[in-house]
Amino acid sequence: MAAVTGATGFLGRRLVRALADDGWRVRVLARRDPIDPLWRDVEPEVVPGDLADDAALARLAQDADVLVHAAALVKAPGRTDFEAVNREGARRVAHAAAGTPHAVLVSSLAAREPGLSHYAASKRAAEDAMAEALGSRLTIARPPAIYGPGDREMLPVFQAAQTSPVLPVPSETARIGMIHVDDAARQIAALAAGGEAGRTVALSDDRPEGHSWRDLMSAAARACGRAPRLAPVPRALIQAIGITNDFRAMLGASPMLTSGKARELLHPDWAIAPEERAVGLPAPIHALEGGFEDTVAWYRRAGWMKH
Repeated sequence: MAAVTGATGFLGRRLVRALADDGWRVRVLARRDPIDPLWRDVEPEVVPGDLADDAALARLAQDADVLVHAAALVKAPGRTDFEAVNREGARRVAHAAAGTPHAVLVSSLAAREPGLSHYAASKRAAEDAMAEALGSRLTIARPPAIYGPGDREMLPVFQAAQTSPVLPVPSETARIGMIHVDDAARQIAALAAGGEAGRTVALSDDRPEGHSWRDLMSAAARACGRAPRLAPVPRALIQAIGITNDFRAMLGASPMLTSGKARELLHPDWAIAPEERAVGLPAPIHALEGGFEDTVAWYRRAGWMKH
């Protein structure tokens, strides 16, 4: 039995699918009975509740062989919101998993640099909270930037690639780690089987050394059937947009490109070092080029982008 939080999210939906494909019975925490086309032949047991419901978390973890904590906020108005869900949610999950043989925390590569943003700090705090409670029974998975069908955060990049005559290059030297959502789900499911217990490992596509911004923007444009010009963008401009969005967040909005996210984007090294990599995980199915094409095709079928 695999118990899963965040099962209805972008990654979580595919994680449930990957676990079922590996032979797990799956139990999920959800506010309402989930219906998903990916789960046509999967009947997960549903525990009604959320991360603030200790009784529901206890029912989720009861008699589970592994608990996979994938629920998290990726954008929020401020530090307090990130901490309430990411840090405190992880602490509650760890308490519920006190009798569970194995737990997997889906963290983020951003946790490697907690000083960059409130999000990164909250993900590192989540790691610390669960590691303190569970010790060697915990595996921490740090995926890099995840993209793929159903992702709303990367959608503006592809929309710009389809319509703009110029695409921005935030840095000429930075290395960006990427992974398709299906590959991330398959690798996390493999970790749930017991591999790398007690370790913190990073996930990646077939290029753990990372991609350049020019590679990413060019691949996004080709996936849309276009070849716009690429142009460097001043760091100060990205930082200014982030600061402007900080003020919007103070008024209740939840913009993605805050000053913290700008610092993450401008960080020079999101490559995966050899010592961070896990051993024996499923090889990625999607290279960047094909993965972006798969993503754009889904956006168009779903009506999120025009043909």
